[in-house]
Amino acid sequence: MSGILYGVGVGPGDPELLTLKAVRIMKESDIILVPGEEPRNSVAYKIATGVLDLSNKEVVAIEMPMTKDKQVLEKAHQEAAEQIMGYLKDNKQVAFLTLGDPCVYSTYIYVHKRILKAGGKASIISGITSFCAAAALIGDSLVEKAEPLHIIPASYAIEEAMNLKGTKVLMKAGKKLSLVKQKLKESDAQAVMVENCGMEDEKIYYGADEIEENAGYYSLIIVKDK
Repeated sequence: MSGILYGVGVGPGDPELLTLKAVRIMKESDIILVPGEEPRNSVAYKIATGVLDLSNKEVVAIEMPMTKDKQVLEKAHQEAAEQIMGYLKDNKQVAFLTLGDPCVYSTYIYVHKRILKAGGKASIISGITSFCAAAALIGDSLVEKAEPLHIIPASYAIEEAMNLKGTKVLMKAGKKLSLVKQKLKESDAQAVMVENCGMEDEKIYYGADEIEENAGYYSLIIVKDK
């Protein structure tokens, strides 16, 4: 078995932020895997096709349910890994596209670990993270000098995180955005939210009061101490 799986980070949204390595790996791959039910509706697919013609590639959807149910997730990850192992046994090079970087809150990593455990070959192609792109967009640093940086999954916990010193990046707030907004108002901190960074409908919200509670899933908040 000489096939190999690549977890390819396609960046936050702007196709011009794709790395040269990511583009090369996709060009060389036999199969392009995209999370979701319909590949061409996937944000990751749209980013990739912003710079690449994938019409001659076999593009396969990999269903990854949006849930916190451990049993459902385990089943989905295992089924995806088994499907991919089939491609690898056929000596195929496979590129699994994922938003941002595969090492930051990415579904891909769960499949990656299973492939390695099963004896397959897998490698990670780093991508530009949404929070780095967002900081560049607003023209500010994330951290300076001895400041720490905290990446927080805001849909799980927010109360304790708000007491941390340094810059906090709040990601994946989802349905808890109203609670996040409330905690931001209670804190003495500066907050900027970027929605759909690098995409056509990109929007910036300055201050907790501006944040829309029904903002899209691809939103993150940079919180800095005053």
